[in-house]
Amino acid sequence: MSVVDAVRAAVGAVVDPELRRPLSELDMLRDIAVTDASATVGIALTIVGCPAATRIEREVHDAAARVPGIAEVTVAVGVMTPEERHALTEKLRGGRPARVNPFDADSLTRVIAVTSGKGGVGKSTVTANLAVALAGRGLRVGLLDADVHGFSIPGLLGLPAGTTPTRLDDMILPAVTHDVKVISIGMFLREGDASGGAVAWRGPMLHRTIAQFLTDVHWGDLDILLLDMPPGTGDVAISVGQLLPTADVLVVTTPQPAAAEVAVRSGLVARQTGQRVIGVVETMSPFTLPDGTVVDLFGSGGGRRVAAELSTDTEPVPVLASVPLSTALRAGGDAGTPVVSSAPDDPAAHAIETLAAAVADLGRGLAGRSLPFRTR
Repeated sequence: MSVVDAVRAAVGAVVDPELRRPLSELDMLRDIAVTDASATVGIALTIVGCPAATRIEREVHDAAARVPGIAEVTVAVGVMTPEERHALTEKLRGGRPARVNPFDADSLTRVIAVTSGKGGVGKSTVTANLAVALAGRGLRVGLLDADVHGFSIPGLLGLPAGTTPTRLDDMILPAVTHDVKVISIGMFLREGDASGGAVAWRGPMLHRTIAQFLTDVHWGDLDILLLDMPPGTGDVAISVGQLLPTADVLVVTTPQPAAAEVAVRSGLVARQTGQRVIGVVETMSPFTLPDGTVVDLFGSGGGRRVAAELSTDTEPVPVLASVPLSTALRAGGDAGTPVVSSAPDDPAAHAIETLAAAVADLGRGLAGRSLPFRTR
């Protein structure tokens, strides 16, 4: 292999942080020249002002500099032409038409909607931490913030204020943080605008937003797509039931009877649309003080009650995890550093890792999915 070929192989292996694929596969490499010990590497970014430009340029420089015999590297940065960008979007779609839901019944991606009957039970915190825990197990994970009115996923995952997804023509690239692909309406709202960052939409707009997040966002090949659902059984729950009828559902509740009662309703509505309830997560569960005293601030038994009421003879619903009250869990959410990574020894982190293990091991239901077969 010549030095030029070695440099091309090295920089071609650099992975685009948004598209999660090597530059060589994305046709982002341009001319590469080597004179004595100096290399000049040309790359073409997808768009002007690409938010990953600095990182890509740095990693290309470092990759070329590691090639034996190269002492100096210059990176020449350009931008794709409209024709090149169109060819890239067609390649990323893999032959699938634009604006088609990739998570249909035949998709290999497991879709899991995390629901609750009421707000304030820690559903979004569970969803964010579960996504990070699953990614930590080597799974390819996406997270769609379907709680349009009360979005909180960007903050829980530490996405900087003002983070906006990159657009490639009519394709939206999700942000990537903690190795999780993320999309939220909060990324499209500008600070200081007349709305104050609030969303006041009714049913049709909510349905259209969720549909666009499924069809226009380039999720790539995912093992699991998590949806952080709004509380209750309103418009978004109905839309998700229509758009993703084969999704699995996790129901989140606190130990309180009042929370458990309404949590059951969210599971029943999901089941009416054909979705499968795979388990219950109890949050704010009793915790143990250093002296051994157990504090059940919100009571106990809510998770077991929800699981029992949602279970049927043919479809038992287990309690997959009980997440205790935790200062580290709360602080991690405030700081945008999920407890499963910032304080992995905390009891809440252990509970969420237990949940991630259970979710990863559960198989996907085959209802509604076409299975290939042939007659002899």
